Amino acid sequence: MLRVALVLFVFAWIFGPRELRSAVPVWIVFLIALGLEVHFFAGALRRTPPPLPDRRPQTVDRERYGYAEEAGDLLLVREGDEELWIPYSGERDDEVDVLIATMREQLDDDAPVTATSAERRPLWPAVRRFLTGLGVIAVLALVLWFVEGRTGWDSVDGDTRAEAVARFSDEASRIAEKPVTIRCDESRDYVGLVQHADGVAAVGGDRAYLTPERCHDLYRLAFDGEVTSSQTARALAVLAHEAWHLRGVSDEGTTECYALQSGVTLGQRLGLSEGTARQMMRQQLTENALRARGAFEYLVPPECRDGGRLDLDRGDTRFP
Repeated sequence: MLRVALVLFVFAWIFGPRELRSAVPVWIVFLIALGLEVHFFAGALRRTPPPLPDRRPQTVDRERYGYAEEAGDLLLVREGDEELWIPYSGERDDEVDVLIATMREQLDDDAPVTATSAERRPLWPAVRRFLTGLGVIAVLALVLWFVEGRTGWDSVDGDTRAEAVARFSDEASRIAEKPVTIRCDESRDYVGLVQHADGVAAVGGDRAYLTPERCHDLYRLAFDGEVTSSQTARALAVLAHEAWHLRGVSDEGTTECYALQSGVTLGQRLGLSEGTARQMMRQQLTENALRARGAFEYLVPPECRDGGRLDLDRGDTRFP
């Protein structure tokens, strides 16, 4: 079930909604799966081997086959790997042979388990399951690498990526009102891992980092004219948000309010019509309350409204 769940999640992460990629870094899922495989394997190795079977005649056998009372002695007969315990009460050799034959007939349908097989049985299935799990994880990692390398930000050639980043930096500099640099964090050293953030910037600094997914959304808009609805809108809002941080605004709610207003002009400069850009930012404003449930500091203040204290253009009744 663990492996089936991993396969389903990876395919959902690749082909599902972009929000899933932003919320759950896929490498964490692979680490959890690997940890569980190691845990199960270690547990199998620590498991106590089953006890060796008692080859002596049991009480029920004695009662069924006429040995109701404990015999004075038990005679051990070995032939190769076979061991037979025969009740012995002074029988002659020919009588012992009859007892041996009778005992063999009784054990025909119940072959004895040797100590060697009993000791080895728990180990190989555990190793096989562990290797199978590692194989599944490795195959899914290769599939993910293959798909990402041909569909995401990594699929864009180096020169074009550099041109795109320069364009993003120019647009952010307009909002920050000073020269700033935007970087797409391909190594995910700053964003997109445990932070659950699409971007990060030092307040008043000159550099911001965006996730590769948001960079790709901006690239598709600016260079290919492709719009992916909420993904494009979110990418515009994130770029504008980090640019306002670089401008010196620290409060997250205020920064988000300013970003949604600047996002209209930013969207137009990257290829959207004014109506589409404004509609996208209004949708982002509507969704702000939902996203802020997990991070209350990002909730825009009540003054983020037409004519409010945070309205950047009070002469325009359209907001944002």
